[in-house]
Amino acid sequence: MEAFVALFLTTFALVLGAAVADPDLLQDICVADLSSGVKVNGFPCKNPSSVGADDFFFAGLAKPGFTNNTMGSLVTGANVEKIPGLNTLGVSLSRIDYAPGGLNPPHTHPRATEVVFVLEGELEVGFITTSNVLISKSIRKGEIFVFPKGLVHFQKNIGMMPASVIAAFNSQLPGTQSLAATLFAATPTVPDDILSKAFQIGTKQVQKIKSRLAPKK
Repeated sequence: MEAFVALFLTTFALVLGAAVADPDLLQDICVADLSSGVKVNGFPCKNPSSVGADDFFFAGLAKPGFTNNTMGSLVTGANVEKIPGLNTLGVSLSRIDYAPGGLNPPHTHPRATEVVFVLEGELEVGFITTSNVLISKSIRKGEIFVFPKGLVHFQKNIGMMPASVIAAFNSQLPGTQSLAATLFAATPTVPDDILSKAFQIGTKQVQKIKSRLAPKK
């Protein structure tokens, strides 16, 4: 019996470990054909004869992004949509820039754990567990913080100067759901009475928030 339990736990651990990130690749490379109309879990592969170095290259994280927006932050992704060669490799990066006081608002990545490395500045970062416990810390240049897969998390620049981080993910396309935009700017819209009851606010307040978060035309 003990041997069976040990075997079960070992198998379960292996299966769970394999499910943490994207599925393993089955060939050397599978550069994404982003123009293909074929729908698969990921992207179909380009013809190997048309693959080149540019499929594995991206210069978009070299310079700070513009943070003159409502949140005072900008995320620049380096995922499979920008680097087709990442297809099936299970990794990606982002650069996040923050103005003083800038916020990367509460959000989740449904397909990846995130690790941030501070390039410049000082940030207040944190995530909330499913037991509704906030785990947060101030981090500075050269320091690292981890956000577990699927949990709501945030970062805020608490310094007087611009800040920036490099974020790493164990998915080629981790996905992002910002809580406010997801709930108040969905298409079609989430009914006002549902949001009113969920947040214990009036429908006029719901409509006001929706109007502020509505996509700019």
